[in-house]
Amino acid sequence: MTQPYVQTDLPARSEPPVFYNFIGGQWRPSASGATFVSTNPAHCSEIIGYYQQSSVADLDEAVRAARQAQPAWAATPAPQRAAILQRAAQILETRQEELAVLMTREMGKILNEARGEVQTAIDVARYIASDGWRAEGETVPSVQRGKLYLTVRQPLGVVGLITPWNFPLAIPAWKTFPALQAGNAVVLKPASDTPLLALKLAQVLQEAGLPDGLFNVVTGPGGTLGEALASHPDVNMISLTGSTEVGRRVAELCGRDLRRCALELGGKNAVIVLEDADLPRAVASVALGAFGTTGQRCTATSRVIVHRAVVSEFSERLIEAAASLRIGDGLREDVDMGPLVNRGRVQAVHEYTELGKHEGARLLYGGNPLREGEYSDGAFYQPTIFGEVQPEMRIAREEIFGPFVSIIPVASYEEAVAVANSTIYGLSTAIFTRSTHYTFRAMRDIQSGLIYVNAPTTRSEIHMPFGGMKASGNGHRELGPNAVADYSEVKTVAVVYE
Repeated sequence: MTQPYVQTDLPARSEPPVFYNFIGGQWRPSASGATFVSTNPAHCSEIIGYYQQSSVADLDEAVRAARQAQPAWAATPAPQRAAILQRAAQILETRQEELAVLMTREMGKILNEARGEVQTAIDVARYIASDGWRAEGETVPSVQRGKLYLTVRQPLGVVGLITPWNFPLAIPAWKTFPALQAGNAVVLKPASDTPLLALKLAQVLQEAGLPDGLFNVVTGPGGTLGEALASHPDVNMISLTGSTEVGRRVAELCGRDLRRCALELGGKNAVIVLEDADLPRAVASVALGAFGTTGQRCTATSRVIVHRAVVSEFSERLIEAAASLRIGDGLREDVDMGPLVNRGRVQAVHEYTELGKHEGARLLYGGNPLREGEYSDGAFYQPTIFGEVQPEMRIAREEIFGPFVSIIPVASYEEAVAVANSTIYGLSTAIFTRSTHYTFRAMRDIQSGLIYVNAPTTRSEIHMPFGGMKASGNGHRELGPNAVADYSEVKTVAVVYE
């Protein structure tokens, strides 16, 4: 059943709009007709829209549409695929402000961050499209006379994508565009807190000329749909960005059928501040990494490992930075930090505040939900800083996913690296020092997929590989020069011509 796509600007109205799944190039309701609600975390009583509470039957329909459309797409020359991505970039660019406003209303991040996220999607489309004109394989000499070796790549088939709520457009884009450029069809299951931008991406790709069935979006519960997608016999690969716990489950499901899976998971990211660090730069970078996006990034700064010689001054400066932040509705241009994504997250973060007190850490700043006045209808939490934190404390080991920083004092570079490496995670780590000696040792010693020197833990760029070590992933890297190749199979071909 085809349904018209509802309006793009979500004007104020008495009855919130209903959004549909995108399957086979059509907007369709769920088989059951059931829906769920998404709300504005800055004003929780404001309903953004009703979305389809899809079932496995809806997912099966999307996979079937993808499977039917994929062979013709695989036969389409790579430059023609790239041209569609280029058009998608142009459309995204014309709608940047509209999409940023919708993102802020549904997810809560401040408007400048939302604009930056849309720009990331634009940049990824252009970057991946450039792959349409690159060589796809190698020509290699043989040890035998009259024989030549070639490598060629072919698409996997149908790729299932499971994406989180904190980057509702950028992460779907940086998974979808490489998968499509490689010649695959895609079924996307976005997070239920923020499904709107994934549906917008479907609208953009359709307008850009992507053939029907190649990009499908099914909304609904992660437990039901995620499990069904990860174990679906007609899905050739799963790419997940989510928690380590969910990643383990997806890996288990995929492993049963030897299905390829790419996992980008959690982090407990550290910043090391040595005694020779530029403290103003370190403080500004930690404040950005810890409180930007309200701490809701997998690369957010969660631990600050500071040399005892400067820990007092660093702590005072960080408290001043936190106290200067203006908290509120992200649509306000003067706001520095928006709400958490929902009130459940407020409670989860506050439980860690109480835990930190119980464990004996010293609360230096914040530590409270904001519930009065302009915050009364939202999911707001103070930026929170704990000092005198020990590495074995849970607040120093577990991912919190909120505006929450633990300051851990150390006596040496060696102790700092040992503490940085002491968690199960290894996603993003930064070190602040003027010493080339420590800089290059850190590059060798730190167990992390991303290492920054005198820069925040959150500043990745799309032309570089992105991903983590240990429990932060399974070795896969997003983006970078191999982004398209990661969604393909390689064949080795031997040609005997004499």
